[in-house]
Amino acid sequence: METRKSRLELQIEEKKEKQKKLFVIAGVLIGLIICAAAFGYMATQQNEKPDNTVSQQTGANSTEPELPPEPLIPEVAEENLWMTRLVNSTSLLEDGYVPELVVVNSAGYRFDARAAEDLNAMMQAARDAGLSPMICSAYRSWERQNTLFDKQVVKQQNTGLPYEEAYEKAKTVVTFPGTSEHQTGLAADIVASSHQVLDDSQEQTAEQQWLMEHCWEYGFILRYPKDKSEITGIIYEPWHYRYVGHEVAQYIHENGLCLEEYHQQLAEQKARLATESTEPRQYEQG
Repeated sequence: METRKSRLELQIEEKKEKQKKLFVIAGVLIGLIICAAAFGYMATQQNEKPDNTVSQQTGANSTEPELPPEPLIPEVAEENLWMTRLVNSTSLLEDGYVPELVVVNSAGYRFDARAAEDLNAMMQAARDAGLSPMICSAYRSWERQNTLFDKQVVKQQNTGLPYEEAYEKAKTVVTFPGTSEHQTGLAADIVASSHQVLDDSQEQTAEQQWLMEHCWEYGFILRYPKDKSEITGIIYEPWHYRYVGHEVAQYIHENGLCLEEYHQQLAEQKARLATESTEPRQYEQG
């Protein structure tokens, strides 16, 4: 009996030893699988994480100054400043200013020679579209502007206003000599041949609808737009077109500005760029 019991015990021990080895092997395999999975996860996370090392080192060690942003507002060259010249109650023409002029229609109206070709092209394009625009005013001499202004003062007085109030009211309708764009030779009053009236009804004509939509293509803007009177100081004039050059006209048209607003934005841009170019730049030491 003792011999048989020993053998049985040996068999049981061998069986337990085999099971123990199997458990060890299984544990090792499971550990390897877990390690492999963890390594794969870490590798994936590392790939997805942006590598800022290069950019940080570049920023830390770079000695190249940052360039200022490109100007967004178009600015004409020095020799073309005449195009965008601002003329209003606070920016007057110098006494006796007279541009080089050429006649632009059979009525004898004159315009700045440098912009006359674009004016004629715009008028011809409107006619080609089946319309009948006509220029009813263009360049005005100092004497002519003075006469028109004095007449407007009298007209306002006839409504019952005292002279001082009539004088100020007249400035919103006919600009005071030296503050009129017509004296630059760059402004033209254009109306429909079938509706030669200078009031708000002019905007309803097909000619004005076409001009308001297309004038910028020829370097012109509607100088005194609706809802801009507080800025321009002039009543809405859906007939008064001003030459400013193609690039500036497009910018003003696309952004719904008047000329005063363009000049304000341009001044702010210049000031910002000047500040950025003079500010000392700090660089981190790597």
